[in-house]
Amino acid sequence: MAKVKVLMLRAPGTNCDFETQVAFEMAGAEVDSALVTGLFRKEKHLTDYQIMIIPGGFTYGDDISAGKIMANEIRLRLGDDIRKFVDDGRLVMGVCNGFQVLVKARILPGFDGRDSQPMTLTANDSGKFECRWIYLKINEDSPCVFTRGMHRLYIPVNHGEGKLVASPDILDRLNVVVQYTDATGNLQAGYPHNPNGSLRDIAGICDPTGRIFALMPHPERFLRWTQHPRWTRENPRDTGDGLQIFLNAVAWAKGI
Repeated sequence: MAKVKVLMLRAPGTNCDFETQVAFEMAGAEVDSALVTGLFRKEKHLTDYQIMIIPGGFTYGDDISAGKIMANEIRLRLGDDIRKFVDDGRLVMGVCNGFQVLVKARILPGFDGRDSQPMTLTANDSGKFECRWIYLKINEDSPCVFTRGMHRLYIPVNHGEGKLVASPDILDRLNVVVQYTDATGNLQAGYPHNPNGSLRDIAGICDPTGRIFALMPHPERFLRWTQHPRWTRENPRDTGDGLQIFLNAVAWAKGI
């Protein structure tokens, strides 16, 4: 069987592409990397891939706001292509800046014909860039393909604009996948467990199909046990918490 093919979509300022490529390769996929402008010029074609991912970083320096310029490029020039990509049963993922891009391109929380952006990710309540390891609870009732069979995660965050904000009626309708907790799994534990003040402790969401998924924390930064900050003091494990997300994605994509 041919390997699952992943397109990693970048822009100037993307800086988590190497870790993301390693994550998908460890999961058994083949990864191609391309600038978003390369799709405009037809150097790459979405139809050649089963998964598209937008990794973390600071696309276009996060000028205007985090992810906004790349989001506008995608919405205005690739929106129909990505819609068809998803309608064909394929997977889309965004991490950190990729989450910001997908929200501001109106791809998340889902294609519903809105003319305006129903939610956003804005500056952390702390007023500073947050770089720490955090605990996450996974919503086991979520339709998300990427987190099937998973319960908890312990992975890093690295962002300055990660606070999810939306009106109560939008929050009630979101497909919440992951939420910030303390070490015992308690929600509403506050800062620093919720590093940005995100409403309802939301760290990641998916669309109604479960095939478009984005989160602020970085699963690609915890693939091997030796990346754990306490790896010499705790019982070793075969892999890091984040790898399972990529394994799930590749396993699903094999059936496309």
